[in-house]
Amino acid sequence: MRISFPADPAPAHWREIAALRVEHGRRIDARIPRWLLDSPVSAIGCAAATALGWLWGTLWSRGRVERREGLLVFRGMPAWTFARGGVCVGGCFLTGDRSVSTRLLRHEAVHLRQWRRYGVLMPALYLLAGRNPLRNRFEIEAGLEAGGYVSG
Repeated sequence: MRISFPADPAPAHWREIAALRVEHGRRIDARIPRWLLDSPVSAIGCAAATALGWLWGTLWSRGRVERREGLLVFRGMPAWTFARGGVCVGGCFLTGDRSVSTRLLRHEAVHLRQWRRYGVLMPALYLLAGRNPLRNRFEIEAGLEAGGYVSG
């Protein structure tokens, strides 16, 4: 959901840690009732998140708004309105004045698919996964290189 470079360089064994974190996430998913995942319930949650992202973007975006890679991209947002380099809220990507590459938007499109899968559970699950992108299964699944967290 967010773009940033870690404060410290990635440890040499980051790929092994990432694989363990993704596997841990799958074990968590196995405990979530099936009717909450990839369901009409999660679709409603994703739609609500998209509406919230659209409202926030409409209020604060002072830049170009465009549809790319299946996302509404709100640029020119003040830095205090999003974390790190940008945030995906449902089907909206909210960011500042920086250039937005197709590679980055493909990373964010994975987050949109995650919103569709988890719906309103997404924010809580994301927070539980932690702020360190090298250990956050959602960032790992979206691609750490594409998200700008590690150099490829």
